[in-house]
Amino acid sequence: DGFASVYAHNRKNLVREGQKVERGDAIGEVGQTGRVSAPHLHFEIRKDNIAVDPLYYLP
Repeated sequence: DGFASVYAHNRKNLVREGQKVERGDAIGEVGQTGRVSAPHLHFEIRKDNIAVDPLYYLP
């Protein structure tokens, strides 16, 4: 369908790329990688490899 979700600054990934998950599944642990001042999550939804506004797709 051309959709992908992207997560960055993870301390630990709990699933592999392409793995099917269900609502409520833990997929990673928030981390503090790169040049950041505090632990946080970078989250994107992409359609055909282009970042789109995730608020349009989230409940």
